[in-house]
Amino acid sequence: MTALRKAARRGGRNARHELRAAPLADDKRPIRPGMTGGRYAPLTESDMDRINEAILESLETIGFADAIPSCVELVTKAGGSVNDQGRLLFPRGLVKDMLAVASRRFPIYAQDPKHDLEPWDKKVYFGTAGAAVHMIDIETGEYTDPGIADLYDIARLVDQLDNIHFFQRSVVARDMETSRDLDINTLYVCVSGTTKHVGTSWVKPEYVEESLEMLHMIAGSEEAWRARPFVSMSNCFVVPPFKFAEDACLCLEAAVKGGIPILLLAAGQAGATSPAALAGAVMQEMAEVIAGIVYINLLSPGHPAIAGPWPFVSDLRTGAMSGGSGEQALLSSACAQMCAYYDLPGGVCAGMSDSKMVDAQSGAEKGYTEALVGNSGANMIYESAGMHASLLGCCKESFVIDNDTIGGVLRAVRGIEVTDETLSVEALRQVCEQGPGHFLGHDQTMDLMETEYVYPLVGDRTSPKEWVEQGSPSYNGRAREKTTEILTTHFPAHIDPALDESIRERFDIKLDRGYMLAGS
Repeated sequence: MTALRKAARRGGRNARHELRAAPLADDKRPIRPGMTGGRYAPLTESDMDRINEAILESLETIGFADAIPSCVELVTKAGGSVNDQGRLLFPRGLVKDMLAVASRRFPIYAQDPKHDLEPWDKKVYFGTAGAAVHMIDIETGEYTDPGIADLYDIARLVDQLDNIHFFQRSVVARDMETSRDLDINTLYVCVSGTTKHVGTSWVKPEYVEESLEMLHMIAGSEEAWRARPFVSMSNCFVVPPFKFAEDACLCLEAAVKGGIPILLLAAGQAGATSPAALAGAVMQEMAEVIAGIVYINLLSPGHPAIAGPWPFVSDLRTGAMSGGSGEQALLSSACAQMCAYYDLPGGVCAGMSDSKMVDAQSGAEKGYTEALVGNSGANMIYESAGMHASLLGCCKESFVIDNDTIGGVLRAVRGIEVTDETLSVEALRQVCEQGPGHFLGHDQTMDLMETEYVYPLVGDRTSPKEWVEQGSPSYNGRAREKTTEILTTHFPAHIDPALDESIRERFDIKLDRGYMLAGS
């Protein structure tokens, strides 16, 4: 009988091993997109009430400079005014009315519906962003100019990294000769490289209109595009403090007309283009974003817009940006709280290391900024992978490394579920009374191995002896191996070759089709 029991136990254990080898259902995974955060809250309710009052006062009495005529007409017809200094004023009644009609429960679509996002109720998603003008070689530290092929490679990497949930362009392709080439080709390689949601930006409204033609082709029709817009516009409509950016506003209006969701970006730098006081920096960037919410909803009530307060930090000794600072984590977390205060889908930033290389400084800065901002309940966290040198540098291997970091952060965001089963009284009783005096191999341990715990893709957890036996591989070396593996095996084919050929006939696509089939 004892032998039969042991055989049955071994058989059951083998069956569980086979089960664990199979892909987990999404609802069984230890981490997944859209888990709820909000446990970290640097602002109190009273703090947020006071910030809100300061926002309303500033919009009503200070207002914005350099509004384009169409914006002035919209706001003044709705009750706003232009003061003696030519600044456009937003009365608080108008602000409250437009906040009331703003869209709040809209999905962020992807080409593949399995990657659709739901940025509300403090659901947390991590993604990329940036406009780095340098690429970093992880082994030599050499800085080079990124090209359009680099951007395509980054999109392919993100497509294979589970903990990076959306892709916004990370580098400026410096081999593009004109701004039109840059905008059209950036869009093309991003949507070709991943089926996740894509964010990008445009320089001129006519490039937006031209790009919409490409998006309609990929979607199948204009109607299909408008039903599931899988690309959003990152729009810096404001030049802090409190000035509109003319070209960006024209692009914003073209995006609204074309059905493109918009990330409304306000990116002041504390101590330079926004107040050095952290509360003031939060207030200013939220006020600027809310002015954008008013603008968009006067253009088209309920148009999908993500509030994007991105107050950056200055090292006040030099004036240089410090994206990896503790103050940056505070500012982004506070802005996430303010977006939730207004019940607006919010996008903030974290993971922007000041380190020029993939090193200990980089790991520390990315780790604590992303952990705090993720636990604040920010809906969409941009800049979370690949970025160095305060957004001036980008490293392909960092996307793989940062995917591991984000995985750990997401596990912290998930928290601890306390139930009768997880309290483990019966498991403890079995171990203590029936042996063997430890939980290794216990049914509960085996059952929870994949659903409760997260394992790094390239992080090392071997013993020192095993590590030496393996040749003492470095973290950066393992990341390079994984990056090379992905880029030499993953060639997305979600855009039909015939459609791709039609796109190339219509647009001046610079990336060779052969590269897209075989990589570097």
